[in-house]
Amino acid sequence: MKTTFGLLAATALLSATAAAQDVVPRADATPGTLREPVVVDPWTGRSEGDIRHLDQRLNSIIVADFSALEAPQVPDTLLDGRTVLLKDNIEAREWPTTAGSLALANNATGRDAPLVANLRRNGGVVLGKTNLSEWANFRSTNSTSGWSGVGGQTLNPHATDRNACGSSSGSGAAVAAGFAWAAIGTETDGSITCPASVNGVVGFKPTVGMVSRARVLPLSESQDTAGPMTRSVPDAALLLTAIAGSDPLDPATVQADQYYGDFTVGLADASLEGVRVGVVRNRYGGFEPLRVVWEQALEDLRAAGAELVDVEFTPNGEMGEAEYTVLLHEFQRDIDTYLKDSPADIPVRSLEDLIAFNEANADREMRWFGQEILEAALETTDTEAYEEALATSRRLAREEGIDAMLAANDVAFLVVPTRGPAWNVDLVLGDHFNGGIGIGSLAAIAGYPHLTVPMGHIEGLPVGLSFIGRQWDDHAILKAGAAYERARSAEIPEPRFAPWQPWPVAAEQ
Repeated sequence: MKTTFGLLAATALLSATAAAQDVVPRADATPGTLREPVVVDPWTGRSEGDIRHLDQRLNSIIVADFSALEAPQVPDTLLDGRTVLLKDNIEAREWPTTAGSLALANNATGRDAPLVANLRRNGGVVLGKTNLSEWANFRSTNSTSGWSGVGGQTLNPHATDRNACGSSSGSGAAVAAGFAWAAIGTETDGSITCPASVNGVVGFKPTVGMVSRARVLPLSESQDTAGPMTRSVPDAALLLTAIAGSDPLDPATVQADQYYGDFTVGLADASLEGVRVGVVRNRYGGFEPLRVVWEQALEDLRAAGAELVDVEFTPNGEMGEAEYTVLLHEFQRDIDTYLKDSPADIPVRSLEDLIAFNEANADREMRWFGQEILEAALETTDTEAYEEALATSRRLAREEGIDAMLAANDVAFLVVPTRGPAWNVDLVLGDHFNGGIGIGSLAAIAGYPHLTVPMGHIEGLPVGLSFIGRQWDDHAILKAGAAYERARSAEIPEPRFAPWQPWPVAAEQ
């Protein structure tokens, strides 16, 4: 049954928050409470009715087709019928691809992105599309992550009054909730790793060029990539194996096949014994509860045999300024091409058209925040300034950033907290980030692999540990993450599907 989940923004947050007051047990724990017939996902144990009911609390899925679970599967395939949700900026033949924008509500192209074609060819079942921060959170400086005009506000399954981060908000929330075996997100700067971290799942941003970006709505040619969001590192490696590889439609992937292989190989017995690990110790934002969880993760790494080496990092404002120029220029250039070439009947064929559409539909699209970033992008057309900014941002993130830290300290990879815990949803004031946590922007601008793995929680709110390595070190980073995942001693909470409450204090023995 094909089902549309998304609610418009005016009602989504209120209805999802209200629904969260009464937590419904999982269907498999309370037989007979769901309507018949019940279609159960064998990889998650969730039924169609279970997902429909619980997602009223999260608003993570825009559209789904549960009849896909009943379709005959090709035997002996890599994924063997595992269910996958797609962020709704990735084309799939069944549904429109909207980027969360009402302007693209009818963008039904009838085609699969190459990464989706790879997924299906390897036995993956595309279950549906997930909500996201509209236009990958590249519309306003005062936005609320996880909100889109098409899908409304995505909420965090661990605390339904808190944010799921973005822009792959629905992908992170849905995987944490067990709505599918995995999801695919996309990242330009933090859009896989942040929602994975705050929703308590694994997120992997591969080297830019490992996975094709063709027929994925573009933001930045130099930084965009799709990547897996899963419940474990081996699952992320398996999904990456299914979607990665060179693609003639995306020149950035020309080297991918040189580094492509079965990314699950070696994960089961990967070891940190004797591995020199660079610890970016000062990037916890001065937040003491995060430091406590972070130190426990470091103890787990040490207990697994790693040699921890403190690495200094000083933020460089010039890098961020240059990155912003790059994103503005690449977005205005490439979104025009995508909109012009879409085979669907859509009302916008350029960035200028999109801005005008939002103004004409301001009551639905701009009640909570504006579009000043889109307007700035429209004016960012100086190619010489762009090329200079691209060279600057890459130099500072690569040669003088990650490469320099790894080489100067003779370490295999870097570890650092990914983000702080989820913050309260605030449509009026927007997001509340602690900018002093993590170094994800370095990996994003460099185009290098970045894996986040749950490392514990703060009062029931998950936080992640980042593993960052050299370009094309994807397999090595996945092996390191898998070794840590086995050594981890911290408790990883299960979603409550209810508003936040203080974590129970263990009784004294």
